[in-house]
Amino acid sequence: MEAGAIRPGYELWRPNREKPEANSARALVVFLLLISAGLALVITIGGWSRLEGGKPFALLYVALYVLFAFLVARWNRGSLPVISALAIILAIFAGIAAPAWFDRSKDGLTAPALPDDLLGLLCLVLVPVQVVLIAVAMVAFNQDWHVEEERPIGDELPPVEPPKGRGPAKSRGTGRSSTATRSGGTRRTTATRRTRKA
Repeated sequence: MEAGAIRPGYELWRPNREKPEANSARALVVFLLLISAGLALVITIGGWSRLEGGKPFALLYVALYVLFAFLVARWNRGSLPVISALAIILAIFAGIAAPAWFDRSKDGLTAPALPDDLLGLLCLVLVPVQVVLIAVAMVAFNQDWHVEEERPIGDELPPVEPPKGRGPAKSRGTGRSSTATRSGGTRRTTATRRTRKA
């Protein structure tokens, strides 16, 4: 059988994607990306007349964050480290920009579309949002969304481990074979076991 080929009667599935913590991490990363893109867009449009040379950079960040939100929603694990790297850069720029907006809040200076104090506050809010985004993206990266396993077609539930202190649990029809003995090396499936009549 060729490498990567699926056996007849089996299908590939990704068990880690069915865990509640993986779904929560994915939803949180998408939410934080969209919030970050929204804040960056409001700051860019609100301070458009006073931004010098940073307009294409800010719009590019907004577009990238929306793109990455779409990719993460489709379980793309490879984009998570890139998201963390971009979030670090954006947090640095937002932290530097916030005091500059507050310094512009003086009489005699032309105000942009939004008040300078509001733009500075939005920049300050953007910093902790990026810190949380970095942490959640790294947690999601360690959840191994990409791991694939084979299972018989039609099976929805993986075999459950028996509770401690009780006997072995019965299989749920997964059709997976169990090893009878390690020393003999022989295998027999649950379907071939028959009760002998006296």
